[in-house]
Order: sequence, then structure tokens, then C-alpha cells
Amino acid sequence: MTTAQTDASADTAGSETDTQAGDHTGVDVIVESALWDAVPEAEALARRAALAALPAGQPAGELCVVLADDAAVQALNARFRGRDAPTNVLSFPAVPSPVAHPDGATEPTPLGDVVLAFETVRAEAERDDKPFAHHLMHLVVHGVLHLLGHDHITDSEADLMEARERDILASLAVPDPYAGRECA
Repeated sequence: MTTAQTDASADTAGSETDTQAGDHTGVDVIVESALWDAVPEAEALARRAALAALPAGQPAGELCVVLADDAAVQALNARFRGRDAPTNVLSFPAVPSPVAHPDGATEPTPLGDVVLAFETVRAEAERDDKPFAHHLMHLVVHGVLHLLGHDHITDSEADLMEARERDILASLAVPDPYAGRECA
């Protein structure tokens, strides 16, 4: 279990696992905040976006999307990033296990956790006049790409990551989230 799962909650009642056809990648979606009840399709959208973000041929893996609230994300952000404020999405890549399976069987590789804050996601979607579902899927894709090693610290990294996001979101019929953005 990764840090975000431990801190978010050990109670996984109501979570579902889906597997991408052909590669055995499992996506758990855990709803930690009742605020997400306002968006009944949130679990399915998050799962669909997470699976779409995984490249074809990705080795078998597991990841978890946690649908939390601002308070939970703020606590994680303060603890792990030293920023005592909520943010839209946090990614916690799994730490690879150095222990080999004794019988040589292959287990899915834990990829990590993606945690979203309902109130921040909603406020950003409203501020940017975007459908909530589109913004949710964008942030899940963004978080999963971080789990896969993508980043946006430098301009060149940001360009590559944003291009990948655009391609994935287009496959989900989500418009370019960066369209109309002014360049700095």
C-alpha cells in the first residue's frame, strides 16, 4: 500500500477494479469524500482516463485513484510537499519492491496513487468554464503521467508532457485543456 492509500483511508468499501484489455493493468478508484456523490459518473470517468493514460504495451501494473476533498489533499500536500494548501491533484509513485516473488510468478507492478481534491477541481472547472468531467479526466491523465515518470519542471519537459496529455485527452473526446492559454 502506498502512502496516499495509507493516509487517505484503509477502508476500500465500494471501490472497483478494472483491467485494461490485454495488459492486466488494474485501476482502483476509491471515493473518500461524499462530495463526489454530486458527480455519479466520477468513478467511471477517473478509471477510463487512468487506463487511457497508460501506454500500449505497459507492463502489468496497478494504480489507485483516490477521490478526496480539499482537506485531505491539503494534509497530504503539507506532509509530503511542504505546502500547506489544497491543490487539484497529487501523484505518489509507488516505491519498487526489492523482494522477488519466491515461485518466480510475476505480480502486477504497483504504479502508485493519484489523489484529487473535489472542491479545487470543481472551482477550477468553473473558473475556466470547462465541463467538470473534462477537467476531472485531464487531471487524472496528468496524475498518471507523473506516475509514469513524466514531469513539467523545465519547458521542454512541460512541452512533452502537455503534448502527451493532448493526445490522450483527444482519444477520450476531451478538448485541448491548454487551448487559448497565453504563453509566458
